[in-house]
Amino acid sequence: MLPTLEAAELPADAIEVARIADAWGIKGWFKVLPHSAEPEALFSSKRWFLQPPGAPAGRAFRLPIREAKEHSDCIVASSAEVPDRNAAEALRGARVFIPRSSFPTAGDDEYYWVDLIGLAVVNREGVSLGTVRELLASGPQTTLVLDAQEDGKPVERMVPFVSAFIDKVDLAGRVITVDWQPDY
Repeated sequence: MLPTLEAAELPADAIEVARIADAWGIKGWFKVLPHSAEPEALFSSKRWFLQPPGAPAGRAFRLPIREAKEHSDCIVASSAEVPDRNAAEALRGARVFIPRSSFPTAGDDEYYWVDLIGLAVVNREGVSLGTVRELLASGPQTTLVLDAQEDGKPVERMVPFVSAFIDKVDLAGRVITVDWQPDY
């Protein structure tokens, strides 16, 4: 990794949001592949944490960001700490983390996927349908993928994350109430 980058521990609320793909141009810019189709956190945070390939868990480098912008199907970014193409190439493969506290505030009825993972899902009758394992972007809608147990065996359920089926998301209570039945 670059010797000019400051070593740092990953913040406790660090979320992996992207990966650095390669250098971009000759002036130290680098190409970033975001994990989200809407990577606002990359634009709002001026301090990224990089974890190079093979680095021990929790070990990272702090990278102050001068500018980040959309370019084609990716993001390109620059830092005063990355002065030229050779330095940018040294970043290739690094995972990009941003503290969750640096994410922009979500609007009303908007949620970051990372905040939904691990929430319990119950229906209107109070029947537990499982826990959110992941979310899938499936064309026009997002789908909650739930892990559950049925007769002692693991079961996967999917619930569309749309207002027709989602009654309430209670982040503080860590539960999502849905209009959905276990046998759907």
